[in-house]
Amino acid sequence: MKIIHIITLIAFIASLTCIICGLILDIDFAQKLTGFGVLGLFLIVFPLFSYYRWKGKNVKDYMLTKENLDKMKENQKKNKI
Repeated sequence: MKIIHIITLIAFIASLTCIICGLILDIDFAQKLTGFGVLGLFLIVFPLFSYYRWKGKNVKDYMLTKENLDKMKENQKKNKI
């Protein structure tokens, strides 16, 4: 596995563990633990995952431009014959 995949997986497991421990354990800082887990998911795991999945792909292929809309219309006409 690639190093970024491993880092993302470890950060995901750590964030999920923080959330679960914050919800289950009855300690003074349980809410903070849950909050740090959620922050870890949204500030660390999600950007790393997005970078890992989008690396090397052309963003213009996924944008709704005039050319892409025309291609979609042509494909719909071909498939509805």
